[in-house]
Amino acid sequence: MTIRVIIVDDQAMVRAGFAALLAAQSDIDVVGEAPDGAQGVELSRRTHPDVVLMDVRMPEMDGLEAARRLLSPPPGVTHRPRVLMLTTFDVDDYVYEALRAGASGFLLKDAPPADLIAAVRVVASGDALLAPSVTRRLIADFAKQRPVARGKPALRLKGLTERETEVLTLVARGRSNSEIAQTLVLAEQTVKTHVSRVLTKLDLRDRAQAVVFAYESGLVAPGE
Repeated sequence: MTIRVIIVDDQAMVRAGFAALLAAQSDIDVVGEAPDGAQGVELSRRTHPDVVLMDVRMPEMDGLEAARRLLSPPPGVTHRPRVLMLTTFDVDDYVYEALRAGASGFLLKDAPPADLIAAVRVVASGDALLAPSVTRRLIADFAKQRPVARGKPALRLKGLTERETEVLTLVARGRSNSEIAQTLVLAEQTVKTHVSRVLTKLDLRDRAQAVVFAYESGLVAPGE
């Protein structure tokens, strides 16, 4: 299956470079480019890409607001692409907020070409781009600066079984499925099933959002 991609970045040379690199792959089709978030949202609504490469900082409308609009569309709009944020910094408040909004991860603009190609494929497959440990470090940095959001996030935890809560805790601590399986003495496929159920029950898109939720609900704390 061909992966449909659009590139949203205010630098024309960046868009052209990424487009040329991705279009050279037999399984990736670049279906459009946009110079700012507002045009990126409109382009996505029109072309229905699988993945949106979204720059964080842009004029008119930044990548964060554009990601929010794509991932929480208005009534009547059913298409929700996977969003991969592009940034020049690996610790950026915008990136944290984008993960909260439902972005599937972020990629540094100076990453090797092979990493960009792999990232598009990973995100298109429905997985979060970031290794759990990297996601945890990013979120922990910002969780330290924010009070725990009790209330609704914590109440939603009550819908999980004890085992699902254990699995979510380990996901938030940066454990892979195989590591969780070893810790809980479970088959890896069983862990995958538990992770899927956690995401479904909490209405989360992927592991990146699960880590955010675990910190904001108070299930885990920075430094644990």
